[in-house]
Amino acid sequence: MQVLSMLFYTAITLGVLVFIHEFGHFIAAKLTGMRVDRFSIGFPPRAFGKKIGDTDYCVSWIPIGGYVKIAGMVDESMDTDFANQAPQPWEFRSQPMWARMLVISAGVIMNVLLAVVIFWTIHFKQGSYTAETTDIGFVAEGSAFEKAGLMAGDKILSINHAQVSHWDQVQNLIYIENLGNDITIDLDRRGQHLQVFVPAKTMPSLSSNQPGIMLGHTVATVEGIDPKMPASKIGLMAGDTLIAVNDTAVNQPIAIALINRNAGKQITLKWKRGNNIISDTVTVTASGRIGIIVGSRYTGPSKHVEYSIIEALGEGINDIKQSVYLFYLTFSKVFTGKASIKESLGGPVAIAQLATQSAEMGLLTFIWFMAQLSMSLAILNILPIPALDGGHLLMLGYEKIFRRDIPHRVKIAIQQAGFILLLAFMAFIIYNDISRF
Repeated sequence: MQVLSMLFYTAITLGVLVFIHEFGHFIAAKLTGMRVDRFSIGFPPRAFGKKIGDTDYCVSWIPIGGYVKIAGMVDESMDTDFANQAPQPWEFRSQPMWARMLVISAGVIMNVLLAVVIFWTIHFKQGSYTAETTDIGFVAEGSAFEKAGLMAGDKILSINHAQVSHWDQVQNLIYIENLGNDITIDLDRRGQHLQVFVPAKTMPSLSSNQPGIMLGHTVATVEGIDPKMPASKIGLMAGDTLIAVNDTAVNQPIAIALINRNAGKQITLKWKRGNNIISDTVTVTASGRIGIIVGSRYTGPSKHVEYSIIEALGEGINDIKQSVYLFYLTFSKVFTGKASIKESLGGPVAIAQLATQSAEMGLLTFIWFMAQLSMSLAILNILPIPALDGGHLLMLGYEKIFRRDIPHRVKIAIQQAGFILLLAFMAFIIYNDISRF
């Protein structure tokens, strides 16, 4: 069941993002008078589809993206039959340079616009919440933070000598600003001032699935119930707050860990519904599940800011800037050797896990993840690499500057080399995923 959920959420996430990207190319081509021969989800060879008008709408076998085949353009199909014929008005090669560049850029533009709309919607709908605490509520067993000596209940005072007053600052300083750096944390433990050191080499990346620390003042909530699983039989309902598992007080990660740890065993749950405290026993499945989605709700001091529709747009644009900055920071750290390629890059397996986890945390979290992934795909696609949109733009830029076309056989060779590199990169990413997870 878990595998099916992962496949479902991954298909939705990647399907939407690939469709939006390719639709950008498609609609830009149509609006500039170009004929679109094929709209494909996936790379050739073609698997199945249907032709409507001039366009073959299809699914192809290699599931690493998609493409729109535009008449008179050298693309992923490697088709150059048109080169032996006179240019036609509806072909890519017959259009002015601005139109060709717009068509090539439109996929990336659509991915960015999707991210803006999602971020904008989230900020307008729920505003922003700042958890005004630096108290640690959970430290994952075996994590870099536990090995450094951090404990639940500690209050973080500063990170690398930068003072912190709320949890967003803690996450920013640990995972972004000091990515690839050693971290020194000053903290207060029951009135005693302590300092701990976390070596950079032990730190998980922001994109890593490894657990770390979690803010304090949180409770474990039931976000969803599987009606066919044991939890539904004892009356647990979405909206309930889990208080204890086997008499151990829990927050989200502790609840999940205790349930998983008791696979095949009977456990006692205590939960709160309104003002009522309820307790019952349930048998955990062999896979370590009882059929609930465990969420987390912050109950400590907080600051809530609501945004007008214009202010929410500004916050959405700020999120776009933050995504670009994080991408730059991550890859700059990788290239300088301060961050591990293994921990910094994620592929289909990582996307599947993160998509499923975000979906289980609610719709807004899921679409937020989709927006972040959409920005990553936009940035990657615009890089000047053959077979990607940035590679096509680079060749168009060369033709514009030197006022001469690149021979079709050269374009084909560049596309083939780029496609081979892309496949090799995907193979590395998949291997990296498997070895990490």
